[in-house]
Amino acid sequence: MELENDTQISEFFLLGFSENPELQSLIFGLFLSMYLITVFGNLLIILAISTDPNLHTPMYFFLANLSFVDICFTSTTIPKMLWNIQTQSKVITYTGCVTQIYFLILFAVLDVFLLSVMAYDRFVAICHPLHYMVIMNPKLCGLLVLMSWVMCILNSLLQSLMMLRLSFCSHLYIPHFFCELNEMVQLACSDTFLNNLVMYFAAVLLGGGPFAGILYSYSKIVSSIHRISSAQGKYKAFSTCASHLSVVCLFYCTMLGVYLSSAATQSSHASAVASVMYTVVTPMLNPFIYSLRNRDIKRGLRRLMWVLKMHLPL
Repeated sequence: MELENDTQISEFFLLGFSENPELQSLIFGLFLSMYLITVFGNLLIILAISTDPNLHTPMYFFLANLSFVDICFTSTTIPKMLWNIQTQSKVITYTGCVTQIYFLILFAVLDVFLLSVMAYDRFVAICHPLHYMVIMNPKLCGLLVLMSWVMCILNSLLQSLMMLRLSFCSHLYIPHFFCELNEMVQLACSDTFLNNLVMYFAAVLLGGGPFAGILYSYSKIVSSIHRISSAQGKYKAFSTCASHLSVVCLFYCTMLGVYLSSAATQSSHASAVASVMYTVVTPMLNPFIYSLRNRDIKRGLRRLMWVLKMHLPL
């Protein structure tokens, strides 16, 4: 009977970064600014790609999808944190927590899948340039994105259902600014062996698999670039994948740093601070990485500004 009561948990408490009232306004302003920059920057990328016919290519199709996922990724955690700071409440309902975990895993793994698909796109463009448009046809591009969504939805559903089988006792304080899966599993007072098994298996399969694909693609890309005789040709070939490579390094290095630091320090607070890098900072920087060194995106953004200027009233 006691176990039955344990499962009737209605709410948890997100401890966030600091309980110091003087820091709350600073944290609120900082995260609100980063969230608005993330949404606005990624939305501009999507609009620029959709309005410029020259950007209707596989590479920018995948980039538009990545920007959309980044908006959703940050929207899963930041608005709730800002709301809690504004209302001076740390409460999140049990249903809200499970829902947050579902969408957080969904969009985080989607980021990984889209980055691997974009690596494959660059591999075909550089290693098989004459057959690029034949291989990367609209049907294949749509299928790659659709399969990524289906696999990520199924994985998120599995992880969320595994969460529902756990019982929680009295310690309901989450030392994080969102409901992080690993933290939730550690809070459970029931057996978590199966949850850990599924969680780590999914991490290896859905995280390590795409990463291995990215490494393989870039090993072939580097080999192809090395065979190009002219320095100008090498630079032109490398420049087409420089932005993507920067995003991959930023995403994987920050995520790896989070889990290595948390494993080394065993500090949940340090893990929460480190998690900001891949949940907030990386999605915010992606539009800048893709636009600052990409002439096509710059031209698309200028075209978008011109279209808006022509259609919006003065």
